[in-house]
Amino acid sequence: MTTTTTDTAPQAIATRENRIPEQAARAMATAGGALTVVSCFLAWTWTSAFPGDLTVYGYPGGLQWLVLVGGALTTLFGLSSYGIKGLRWLTPAGADAAIKLSALAALYTTLYTVKAISTALGGLVNLEPGGFIVLIASVIAYLGARSLPFERPELDEADPEDSWWDRYKLGYRNRWAVTKAAHASGTPKPARALPASVEILIIAAVLAVGLGVFTYGVTTPYQELFIGFLITAGFGFAALQKAGLVARFTALTAKHRNVALVGAFVAAAAFPLTQTDDQYATLGVNILIFATVALGLNIVVGLTGLLDLGYVAFLGVGAYTAALVSGSPNSPFGIHLPFWAAIILGAAASMVFGVLIGAPTLRLRGDYLAIVTLGFGEIFRISMNNLDGVSGPDLTNGPNGVAGVPNVNLFGFDFGANHVFFGFTIGRFANYFLLMLLVTLIVIMVFRRSAESRIGRAWVAIREDETAAEAMGINGFRVKLIAFALGATLAGLAGAVQAHVNYTVTPDQYVFANAVPPNSAFLLAAVVLGGMGTISGPLVGGALLFMIPNKLQFLGEYQLLVFGIALVVLMRLRPEGLIPNRRNQLELHKDLEAPAVLSKAGA
Repeated sequence: MTTTTTDTAPQAIATRENRIPEQAARAMATAGGALTVVSCFLAWTWTSAFPGDLTVYGYPGGLQWLVLVGGALTTLFGLSSYGIKGLRWLTPAGADAAIKLSALAALYTTLYTVKAISTALGGLVNLEPGGFIVLIASVIAYLGARSLPFERPELDEADPEDSWWDRYKLGYRNRWAVTKAAHASGTPKPARALPASVEILIIAAVLAVGLGVFTYGVTTPYQELFIGFLITAGFGFAALQKAGLVARFTALTAKHRNVALVGAFVAAAAFPLTQTDDQYATLGVNILIFATVALGLNIVVGLTGLLDLGYVAFLGVGAYTAALVSGSPNSPFGIHLPFWAAIILGAAASMVFGVLIGAPTLRLRGDYLAIVTLGFGEIFRISMNNLDGVSGPDLTNGPNGVAGVPNVNLFGFDFGANHVFFGFTIGRFANYFLLMLLVTLIVIMVFRRSAESRIGRAWVAIREDETAAEAMGINGFRVKLIAFALGATLAGLAGAVQAHVNYTVTPDQYVFANAVPPNSAFLLAAVVLGGMGTISGPLVGGALLFMIPNKLQFLGEYQLLVFGIALVVLMRLRPEGLIPNRRNQLELHKDLEAPAVLSKAGA
């Protein structure tokens, strides 16, 4: 038996009536969102000393744009909930959960902005009337959204003999169950058939918006704006997902997979064109390297289910190999091979190390395999440190690394020089961004073809139950060794590019854990956070895990603490990852409806 309620306290839920009628609550949320949008065109403070210049009437600036996005989403979802013609497509899975999350986006971004202004300028007295108006408007929208009815789940009752700790855990479980129910959405309604050309245009439009959001996040010039961006983007994406729009877009990309893949890479290739200097192109190319390596690790962890804690060493093998044969003055070989030969050698060296390490260790399982791979990662770093001519042969120049790696010159094209194309000046890091994008495309194609092949199905079988897979005739050791070698090869490709991008390869770049990626811990987190077993999951996870620490450097020694807490919260709320493999999602959420057909890899 279920009832409708708006309160989240476990004891009061059964008796408390809805204090705000549904129609009034819906009107409050919609009107509050609209008023929030309007208030973004007012001045929020009297001085331009606060970043973003929030003193202008008639034009938003800085954090006002982010609050405007939250208010606009709340208003649109609210109007869609009334069934207004032309807006019903916005909420195929229902509007109420989306209204609540978008209202939270506007409220939390507003509260953060007010707090930041007060801290920077010395109190609430520095707020203009527009600052108080937006605060009131966002609170009204939130109160209206919070009062929307939902189906209350049955709650567990406390045992009179329970201890205070048992009662606390029971209360927490009940509150969490009610919170989940309050933000639950339905199954998206089937979309009406559209011409293929229209569907492709929709994919292109969404990818263009994605490019704009990514560019905005990467190029945020100050810390307050980036934190506001994280708040708005997080709650905004959750609102779009609850509304059913993400599922609709996923269905379109599944229907036009090749078009979506090409469109995604065209959008990514356009990123350097949005930059006027190399400051953010540098961040972009490093994000791409990290995300590509994470996708390679996804073969080992996501498809095969092997816990590899030393994967960053394969990135180092590729980087060192390419640096030593590319004409560096610190190289004892004294040779300068063309880039295509250096990248092939880097990938081949990583593959050989993958086979050498995997052959004696892949008969182990679980924690034992993780410990061995962790040891390999540390052995690689220590060995590179000791090959300095004192503790060992003079091969890698020890802690100083292999410096002076020249720029890539591929078929007469100098990647270290500026080039002008169609009026756009492409700098050094933009050149490497496009080169790395090509490498990423190769890695994606290898991952996609492998996952959908017979060997890919064998990997999934090993991941699900190795004993049962071997009983069905799968050679578990050989299959795992192929996955290990292929993952190492893909990491070596990225490492060869990284050596030329950074000019220098040093051992301290390839550790298990550090505040700055790439490292093995962050790579594993990128796969798990993004979604194991998928293509886009590790790319998104890798981009976030590289960009966020880079932007949070102002936190100093508390950076890893804050970052770790955020990861714990995210994994608690969404354990299957941001872009989940459908099979993993069904295992973690028993209440979800299983589709009629799963892909070969379960995606």
